[in-house]
Amino acid sequence: MEQITVHARFHTGHRQIGYPGKCRFVHGHTWKGTIVVATEEFPRDEIDMSLDFGDLKNILRKFDHKMIVTAGDTTFTDPAIFEPDGVIVIKGKGPSVENVALHAFDEVVAHIGHKFPGRARTYTIEVIITETENNIFSVRRTVTV
Repeated sequence: MEQITVHARFHTGHRQIGYPGKCRFVHGHTWKGTIVVATEEFPRDEIDMSLDFGDLKNILRKFDHKMIVTAGDTTFTDPAIFEPDGVIVIKGKGPSVENVALHAFDEVVAHIGHKFPGRARTYTIEVIITETENNIFSVRRTVTV
């Protein structure tokens, strides 16, 4: 079994529309993310590398200094009000830590498929997102890419 692990930090803002507590207001965190990709044997590219650490870290770093929203947040998705380059729209009803982790997970799967198309290899991928030191969500799934 071979495994790649990367860590990254990113500063980002979000709000939980419809949440009854203070998280309904715009606020930010210094988030931490970890991506772990494991497989029996990684495919290698023309320079004998598997997955580039920087490419995986950039999946997380793309959130840095951005506002994370979902499509229902009409304020932050309106380009007349907020600059589109400062917004990342993710799936779901709100930009929860769960949905951020799932978004990153999907990006990892897409990256592997782009880097090594048609290989039909089985990977175990885990994405761990730490919103605060006490609030952590992880998703771990086995996929064939």
